[in-house]
Amino acid sequence: MPTHSRHQRQHKNSRSYSRLDTKTIVNSVLLVLYALLAGIATFLMYSHNILAFRHFNIIYTALLVVVLVVSLVLIIRKKGKLVVTVLLVIFSIVAAVSLFAFKSLIDVAGDLNETASYSEIEMSVVVPTNSSISDVTELSSVQAPTGADGSNIEALLSQIKSDKGVDLATDTVDSYQAAYENLINGSSQAMILNSAYSSLLELSYDNYESNLKTIYTYKVKKNVSNDASSSNKNVFNIYISGIDTYGSISTVSRSDVNLILTVNMDTHKILITETPRDSYVQIPDGGANQYDKLTHAGIYGVETSEKTLENLYGIEVDYYARLNFDSFMKLIDSLGGVTVYNNQAFTINLDTGNVYSFEVGNVNITSGEQALAFVRERYDLERGDYDRGSNQMKVIQAIINKLTSFSSISNYSSIMSTLQDSVQTDMPLDTMMDLANTQLDSGKKFTITSQEVTGTGSTGTLVSYAMPTANLYMIQLDDTSVASASQAIKDVMEGK
Repeated sequence: MPTHSRHQRQHKNSRSYSRLDTKTIVNSVLLVLYALLAGIATFLMYSHNILAFRHFNIIYTALLVVVLVVSLVLIIRKKGKLVVTVLLVIFSIVAAVSLFAFKSLIDVAGDLNETASYSEIEMSVVVPTNSSISDVTELSSVQAPTGADGSNIEALLSQIKSDKGVDLATDTVDSYQAAYENLINGSSQAMILNSAYSSLLELSYDNYESNLKTIYTYKVKKNVSNDASSSNKNVFNIYISGIDTYGSISTVSRSDVNLILTVNMDTHKILITETPRDSYVQIPDGGANQYDKLTHAGIYGVETSEKTLENLYGIEVDYYARLNFDSFMKLIDSLGGVTVYNNQAFTINLDTGNVYSFEVGNVNITSGEQALAFVRERYDLERGDYDRGSNQMKVIQAIINKLTSFSSISNYSSIMSTLQDSVQTDMPLDTMMDLANTQLDSGKKFTITSQEVTGTGSTGTLVSYAMPTANLYMIQLDDTSVASASQAIKDVMEGK
């Protein structure tokens, strides 16, 4: 054989081996990358019970393992190199997308839990609008209800001393209401104001905001203990608190919506118990176990509202979810609207200029703004706050029905991401996933019922602890109604 021809063949074989070796190396690198992505995604999936329904997690894992094993065997045998490359690229993308989705879900849930671990209260020093005082250094003392809100007041005064070098003395008064009245009538120069009380004062006094000038502000951040738990993961109570604010969900505020969701996953029953915001109840913690409007419990923190309802019904609340106006509207928008039955016609004129008319019959609520208009109206309704509570429960029930549908559950990550800035909950992700998986596993629809406690309403006859001299509307609850509601909750929990 000619030497020239032999050299040509050797050179050709050398290039071929080089190409083959290069493909093998590339596939080996792809295999390692795929193994890492698939391994991390699988770990996150199992550690947080994601996709744990109808053996979907096992099927998904088996598919990833099969791809790994097949690719490894083919690489070792140096066969099907192009097939291996395509296979590894496709499933590396699948694993990467899965990893991103799982991580995003975990991060969003973490954010929801993180905001539930603390609360923020804006403490301020205020003076009359026409006051010449513009800085706290010009003051020697302030009026403040140290007996009712001592810790927050002390935190503000300490910050002022540290920041401004001023050690302000406090002239003690019984309430923020008394301090405000003294400020307006000229009996004092300045007062401390807890922002949570602003909505209470605003309802009782004309031109409240325009009467005040803020000269110092400090946000007091408090840790909220998280003792959320349930002895039976399939049976639990959730407190739903709807606060009367926009913006930061961590801001302490009144609770205008107070619902207990009693969930029994075994019987697929949900009972919604609505307690009117004006209910005259005993409020623990910052409420000093005195009687006041239920909505006022929220100014002492969500945990106080939770304890108030626990004491009222003789139950344990396992978790809570707190949402404001922003989150309510976003939730409706993310679900694509809901349909509810309306039993009395009314029209709402919003500050935005939009007008919504709700006729008798099925109403398609297509936007968050429309939903908020529907659930907030009470003056145009026959039974006032009772009918408003009934409308709120109708919308909540419609939301639950949509959230427990397959299309919504499979889109939980997107929904939670939309709401992460305006919802807080102490329910951990693993519990959320257990609920979603149980629902997806069974495919059964929940039977949702609702109830509300009733009583006798009056104005100015019952004394508010937070607003002792205010002429407020409050409801003296009927003991029989409360006992009946309590028993209904316990019946659902016991599977009756």
